[in-house]
Amino acid sequence: MRGSLFSTLLLCLVVATPAVADQALAKSRNCLSCHAIDKKIVGPAYLDVARKYAGQKDGPDKLTAKILKGGAGVWGVIPMPVNSQVSEAEARKLANWVLSLK
Repeated sequence: MRGSLFSTLLLCLVVATPAVADQALAKSRNCLSCHAIDKKIVGPAYLDVARKYAGQKDGPDKLTAKILKGGAGVWGVIPMPVNSQVSEAEARKLANWVLSLK
């Protein structure tokens, strides 16, 4: 029983770590200044973004491009600025993290 509990806890840590790490990346790149996971701030909630792109084969690519290049008009009149402080690898990691939220 003790080994089983340890295995379960270890599995939980392994599964949860990427989500925490990607949220930390979002925080370090100031994404959380305009976005939150579950509510609109300046930009849409990440859960709403995940729902919008759900099931789209090119969803990760579209979202990565928006993170890098910014955009306007999809979520209202306030544009998302270009994120020059985010590398393409980081943008892809952030896009995949957002799309994994449910």
